[in-house]
Amino acid sequence: MTNYCDTPLHAQALLGIERFNRGEYWMAHAALEDAWHEEVSPVRDLYKGILQVAVIFYHASEQNYEGTIKMYQRSQKWLKNWSAICCGINISRLRADLNIAIAKIEELGEENLADFDSYPKIEYEVY
Repeated sequence: MTNYCDTPLHAQALLGIERFNRGEYWMAHAALEDAWHEEVSPVRDLYKGILQVAVIFYHASEQNYEGTIKMYQRSQKWLKNWSAICCGINISRLRADLNIAIAKIEELGEENLADFDSYPKIEYEVY
């Protein structure tokens, strides 16, 4: 999939990442979903993975422990086969940050999810 990683981000994907980094997870999901629907190359699967990460943190911010864990499990297949950097997005860092966040969420458990405050940012470069 590496050859597709040299393409620029879809405008809606860029908007989704910007919203994600502001903590607007549901709106990030919506923009990334638009990019996913419009993209015809395999990069659409990357957008699907990132939009699922947005949903993970939306659920966490709403103290929905079960939804957080369920979406994390679903997201893994969409994020695992990409190169470290794809379309300017640091996928390697996103995966690592997501795994750290989920470990902390699991440590807190459902009863203490409101204490979670380690929301990551998506590192990206526009080209």
